[in-house]
Amino acid sequence: MSEPDIASHRPVLVFDSGIGGLTVLREARVLIPERRFVYVADDAGFPYGGWSEDALRDHVVALFGTLLQDHDPALCVVACNTAFTVAGAALRAAYPDRVFVGTVPAIKPAAERTRSCLVSVLATPGTVQRDYTRRLIRSFASRCKVQLVGSTRLAQMAEAYIRGQTVADEAIRAEIAAAFVEDGGARTDIVVLGCTHYPFLANVFRRLAPWPVDWLDPAEAIARHARSLLPWAEHALHPASADSAFFTSGAPDFATRRLMNSFGLAVGDETFTAGRADPRG
Repeated sequence: MSEPDIASHRPVLVFDSGIGGLTVLREARVLIPERRFVYVADDAGFPYGGWSEDALRDHVVALFGTLLQDHDPALCVVACNTAFTVAGAALRAAYPDRVFVGTVPAIKPAAERTRSCLVSVLATPGTVQRDYTRRLIRSFASRCKVQLVGSTRLAQMAEAYIRGQTVADEAIRAEIAAAFVEDGGARTDIVVLGCTHYPFLANVFRRLAPWPVDWLDPAEAIARHARSLLPWAEHALHPASADSAFFTSGAPDFATRRLMNSFGLAVGDETFTAGRADPRG
């Protein structure tokens, strides 16, 4: 048997503004069981909706400088639509020797699956406003009527819900209502979940929806893409307890620590020195 490849022991880093990226981590663990995972939540910067585009790009690129040095990942999954649409190209330019898998709204598969040609993208205001999102629509969904719905509250609601807090049905219903469109007898039949936080609320969405739709969660597709970019590392099998989570605030609350532990993640006490300034005012 050959000696284990040192590179095969490098972890996969999953990054998000908060805990939404856990939906992607869950799928990635299934498809990449031989790798160790490091989850990083930029809770000090959450939510990203209030950041200017330039400030957020600089923030994410600087923060990754620290993360790459500290963890030396084999691959980085940017499990945040807003972060990747804003900073994806800058990350690849700044760190050309690293592999980044991004998260973008699943507009192409939605356009391929819809029968009514009425598709909605439920996302954060930042993702809805990006030119990147509109380019995806022009490239892959030109035959469809695409309704862009930017929610200012759903990400925070999802974070509260997954921590076990009560979120009022009426508050959630108000945030998703604009995603349901009727036009000439046709109805929206697919809603793209354009934020990795939103799948935590998928069952609530189904219950509150005015009619049945497909809620398109990109997590599995992101994990498949990551799997395709990593060689099988037979020597790197590890127990789930080896996986870890870090928070840029350095101070996750008890409920968050308990949630991380329930995902088999040990919460680290790493101190972050890059990207700490919050230019939102």
